[in-house]
Order: sequence, then structure tokens, then C-alpha cells
Amino acid sequence: MIEAPTSLAAPPARGQAPPPVRQRTGRFVVLAAVFVCAACGLVYELELVALASYLIGDSVTQASVVLSVMVFAMGVGSLLAKRLRYRAAVGFGLVEAALALVGGCSALALYATFAWLGESRYALVAFSLGIGVLIGAEIPLLMTLIQRISRRAEQDAGGTVADLFAADYVGALIGGLAFPFLLLPWLGQLTSALLTGAVNAVAGGAMVLWLFGRDLTPRGRWLLIAANVLVLGVLATAAVLVDDFEQAARRAVYGERVRVAVQTEVQEVVLTGARGEPPDLFLDGRLRVSGRDEHLYHQALVHPAMRGPHARVLVLGGGDGLAVREVLRYDDVESVTVVDLDEGVVRLARTDPELSTLNGRAYTDPRVRVVYADAFRWLREAAGRPEPPGRAPVPGRAEPVVRAEPATGRYDVVISDLPDPGITASTKLYAQEFYGLAARVLAGGGRLAVHAGPMASRPRTYWTVDATLRAAGFGTRPYCATGRASGFADGPDRSTGGSTTPHDWGLVLARPGATPPELALPADVPALRSLAPAVLAASAERAERTRLPGLAPSTLVHPRYGG
Repeated sequence: MIEAPTSLAAPPARGQAPPPVRQRTGRFVVLAAVFVCAACGLVYELELVALASYLIGDSVTQASVVLSVMVFAMGVGSLLAKRLRYRAAVGFGLVEAALALVGGCSALALYATFAWLGESRYALVAFSLGIGVLIGAEIPLLMTLIQRISRRAEQDAGGTVADLFAADYVGALIGGLAFPFLLLPWLGQLTSALLTGAVNAVAGGAMVLWLFGRDLTPRGRWLLIAANVLVLGVLATAAVLVDDFEQAARRAVYGERVRVAVQTEVQEVVLTGARGEPPDLFLDGRLRVSGRDEHLYHQALVHPAMRGPHARVLVLGGGDGLAVREVLRYDDVESVTVVDLDEGVVRLARTDPELSTLNGRAYTDPRVRVVYADAFRWLREAAGRPEPPGRAPVPGRAEPVVRAEPATGRYDVVISDLPDPGITASTKLYAQEFYGLAARVLAGGGRLAVHAGPMASRPRTYWTVDATLRAAGFGTRPYCATGRASGFADGPDRSTGGSTTPHDWGLVLARPGATPPELALPADVPALRSLAPAVLAASAERAERTRLPGLAPSTLVHPRYGG
């Protein structure tokens, strides 16, 4: 193939040095570089989607933005690569160095804009565009390089394209699997991006310098070496400082009183507040519990549902133990089953001094049993199976007793203490099918209490939950609780202890059948700090004033939340 001479590439054709390896070996090395670079490219893409979903919320929207922008940018990159085809070797090396730097630092940059600027949407689009352009430039340049190293490529262009795309797609497969199963759980989002960038730089630079180094002018060779050394130096420095960066960013988000910060297999869990004070609990950047007013929410969620038989109670979510605390205030409760996905939250609720004090050390009560499972899947498996006998917790154990098998029977009360339906991962837990499964484990005359998101700020979401419950065969009674902070924001909550502006928690009390349940407190209700019959009646009237009629229910195949 003929290349135009430039200041960075050696003279073409006759001036090119023969490859340092046999054609078959050289072809294999180029395809191996394609494989590695494709794996790295997909890791960058998944990093952007995962971090954007965590920082911004609504994973469907963020995935759509990242994928559409990157695919468009890849087309732009392919067109721009035409300008580099006469200097393909040094061009590819510099493209990979730039991709390693931009992709490797993308997670850090997104987290920094979120922590210090409070907005990462524009950074997300910018990095998606930049990474996409650089990825799009790879294949045209690699096609040029493989033609230079193999006569067969010139004779069988179609076969060469097939080989390149096969290596590219297989590399994407490996990168796609490595990210959730290897990189993310072992290294976390920031370090895994930095490591991926380093691998990307080494693979691209080593291939060019080994196979085509003798074709480069001294200036081009040293430029490529300097670029890769600089990129690796930046990535290594960032990796060394990543813990300090994360702590500084966390303080910017949560304030100076971060006391516990752990990454469980499910989410990031942060506790803030001084020793001896009620803590604030954040899950994936969202305020889940405000220690100063959580009782307003949990009392309103639990106690109206306890009017009537309540010997056996099922709590879906609520790993913090606060809803369980309210349930256990009734002496005639015989058993409480908690189904929560995150073992780390339950462990923290049991062992952290402030959080365990706040929940009244609920997990030390022998009536409480815990299942670590997805609530939807557990309900699906639970219907129709008898409850196996359980064991009382062993005193002094670090963990509550955990039963992996479903506990079914019939529950008098089901408390759905789950995250906001506006968070995409929670949408299926507010679907008509989910409530149908909940109805199957309810005893005759049983009650279901549902957290349905903020009513005043997101009335469409709230009333869609109500419509979905009614479509599943429940009679419903909408009401709400008012507090300092809603605690279930559908996007990241950057406040350093919660806003002082009053917000509400939208709640729905439901029972099977067309007749709505009575919204009242049990006759044997314990003394409550803030809940009274008049407060409940007023909250129901306030809810009715926001009613949006005619909303369709949300189903698994047609989710209607997020707005």
C-alpha cells in the first residue's frame, strides 16, 4: 500500500522496513490489539452508563444518551480517520493514547463535576462524544495497518474486514463481561476505568512500536513514546491518589460528617452524622433515611396497616430496620419476615451503634427473620410454599439469622418499604404483576402499605402507583406524611444533611377487593410522637386534592414511572 511521506512517517513503499515478524504473526498481533482495544472501549462505555445512572438517576435515559451519542461519534471518528490513513501507524498510536487518557479519566471527571458542580450531564455528553470519536477512528486505521503487514489483506479485503470485526466483537464481549463481574466488584468504578486506560495505552503503543517502529521517523517514534509515557504517568498518579480524591468528593457531596462509607455488592452505603446523633443514611447518593425525622415516615407507613390482625408481618425492603422497629412495638406480633436485597445494609443496621440505636436494635428480636433476595423474585417463589421452621438468633452473633428459602404462609400485613418508583431499578417493584404477587401472600382481610414516592412534587408517579394497585385488584386509600426531607429523591441528593424545606412521602394503604380500607390507627396503638387520627384524616384530604384521574397502571412490559 502506498503512503504519502510526512514528517512523522517514514517514506512509503520502497522506504518501508520489512515487518520484524512473519506476516502471520504480525497479523495475529494486529488482531490481538483490536481485541484488547475493543474490550477497553466497551468498558469505557459501560463505565459511563453505570456512573451516570448512579449520579444522575433514570438508567434508561442515561444509557440511551450514552449509546446514541457514542454511536454517532463513532461515525464521525471513522470519517476523521481518513485524514490519518497516510500516517496510520503513528496516528493509531496517538489515537489510542488519547483514548486511554480520556476513557481512563472519564469516571473521575464525571464524579468530580457531580461532587463540586452538582451537575454531570454535560460532562457525560462530552465524554461520550470524545470517546466515541476516538473509538470510531480505530477500525479504519487498523485496516490500513493490517494491509501494510499482510499481502493476503490486499488480495482478500473482505476476509480481512471479517477478521477485524470478529476480533472487535469478541473483545467487546470480554470487556462487557469483565466490567460487571471482575472490574466493578474488585476495583470499583474509578480504579477500573484507570486500569482500563493503562491497558489500552500499553496495547496500542506496544503494537505500533513493535511492528511499525522502524517505519516511523525519529520524531514520530519519540512523540509516540512520550505520549504513552505521559498518559501512563497521569493514570498511575490518579490511581495512587484515587482514595484521597474519593474522600474529598464524598465530603463535597455529603458534608464533613461522613462516618461510614462502604461499597456493598449492591450499592454505595454512606452514614453521616456525629457519634451519638441520629444518622442520615444515603444509598447510591440518595438520602434514604434522615435520622431527625424518619419517624414521621415510618410511623405513617406502618401503623395504619396494623389495624386488624397483625400476627405475621412481611416487610419488603426496609433493611435499615426502621419499619421493623415500628412493627415490633405491638406485643402480639408473632413473626416479622424482612426481604432485602442488600446484606450490607442489614449488617450495618445491626452493628452500627447509631443506626442500631435508631432502629431499636430490631434485628436482635427473636421474632425477626431476614431473607436476602430480590423482593419480586422472592414473592414469586414464595406463593404456595409452607414456611419452614426458623431459629432464634444466637446471642452475640454478628449477623441476624438468614434464611435463603422463601417463607410463605399467609401474612396479615405486608409493608412495602422500597425506594422511589422513579428510580429505574425499582420500577418492577411497583408493577401490577408485583402487587398481584403480594396479594397472593396476604391473608384474607390483610393489608398492604406502600411507599409511593413524593406526592406533591411527582403526583403522576404517585397516582400511577395508586392506579396500578387498583388494577391488581386492591381497594386503595391514598394518604401522605410530611417531613423535613422526603428521603427518596429520584436523583442524587447533594445536601449535607437534608433540606429544611418540608417535603412529603406519598403512601397508599390497600387491601384485596374493591372496598378501600379504613384509614385509622389500631385500638392498641402505642404512644406515637407525631401520628394521630386527625393527622391521618388531614393527610388523606391533602392527597385527594392532588388526584390525577385516568392514569393507566404500570406493568413489566409497559412501565409508566419516571416522570
